[in-house]
Amino acid sequence: MTDLLQLPLLLSLTLGERLALMGVVLFVLLTSVAYTVYAERKIAAAIQNRIGPNRVGFDLIPQLGFLKGLAGLGQPIADVLKLLFKEDVVPSASNGFYHLLAPMISLFAALTTIAVVPVAAGLVIADVDIGVLYILAITSLGVYGLTLAGWASNSKYSLLGGLRSSAQMISYEIAMGLSVVSVVVIADSLSMTKIVESQTANPLYWNCFRNFLGFICFVVASFAECNRAPFDLPEAEQELVGGYNTEYGSMKFALFFLAEYANMIVASTVIATLFLGGYQVPFWSDAPWWLQVGAFVTKTLFMMFVFIWVRWTIPRFKYNQLMDLGWRKLLPLALFNLLLIAMGVLIFEA
Repeated sequence: MTDLLQLPLLLSLTLGERLALMGVVLFVLLTSVAYTVYAERKIAAAIQNRIGPNRVGFDLIPQLGFLKGLAGLGQPIADVLKLLFKEDVVPSASNGFYHLLAPMISLFAALTTIAVVPVAAGLVIADVDIGVLYILAITSLGVYGLTLAGWASNSKYSLLGGLRSSAQMISYEIAMGLSVVSVVVIADSLSMTKIVESQTANPLYWNCFRNFLGFICFVVASFAECNRAPFDLPEAEQELVGGYNTEYGSMKFALFFLAEYANMIVASTVIATLFLGGYQVPFWSDAPWWLQVGAFVTKTLFMMFVFIWVRWTIPRFKYNQLMDLGWRKLLPLALFNLLLIAMGVLIFEA
């Protein structure tokens, strides 16, 4: 307990600065979630040669044709208001307490992971020495929300979705963990900040190049961890109606929706930190903090685009294909990559 009380003294920011940073990060994250939905609908429309949301909102300057694409910016606000005023229907046969608790767990896991991700040098809510372990532990909690929702709803579709989510997590978290271990071996640290520093400002030293197999394994596992297509089997609307959230409506459904997109954003920040150099500006080791934030945001936005792009490009896997990929492809590949990285580090240090 004493160590926990003294923890703020060990961090680079004061308590007040960390609280302010927490508020800013949460505001940016929640706002980004709303407009990530809008961006996904626009990107999906472009991929499918459609227009996308273009009614709720207004053109800022109608005379300028290139700004007409901004019409529809009010769509996320309209969606939130619609869900807010919908009736909250709870199935009579469900377990009311756990039915309410499940979306809260999912959202908690999504929002708290960002605490150890450095946005710039010294700009992190909690610069702890075990940041990697913290991320792995918190992300593992998210599946409890989905499983609990499937069980508490007392619906066959929901239960199947929850069971699928549990099996999917077990299949992919091992490969994800091994990919992270390979990064830790290279950086010789569990601190997210030190992992970023170990990659330097030279892009050739970023882990996406030095640890390419680990990068691929981690990205694929992140898709499965976030329940994003082509690994969205826990929802699978065509098969399970809506999976674990079939019996949810109103703001409870909005919480699950919020958690899904928050998970996607957080996964993009973690990928950017572990494999894309984090806040490092290419070829500029002493870049100012605002430029480091810009570099970090740019890398995060790129990975978010990849998440959206893949969803609207690749069809959903069958469940046996999902299990086969997790256990017979990704797991051996992640083990082989960890062996290669460990041998490389030993040879280099020798």
